[in-house]
Amino acid sequence: MALSYKAKRRWALIILLIGLPVYAIIAVSLMAWLTDIGARPPILVELLIYLTLGLLWALPFKNVFKGVGQADPDA
Repeated sequence: MALSYKAKRRWALIILLIGLPVYAIIAVSLMAWLTDIGARPPILVELLIYLTLGLLWALPFKNVFKGVGQADPDA
């Protein structure tokens, strides 16, 4: 399904303003839960987990964000 340029911009805005903060809260809550059930992981493991979680959110939305920062091709 190909999205128009305007639709991509709208979805990118919704994802960044609503989806990303919700995902960040879920990621931090997950890390807090992991420290509650056991000892805190070593700092490098914790960093690796945060980096992985930081990259995972963008993968499903790669096509939505592609080309959004460029000029409207229809104009």
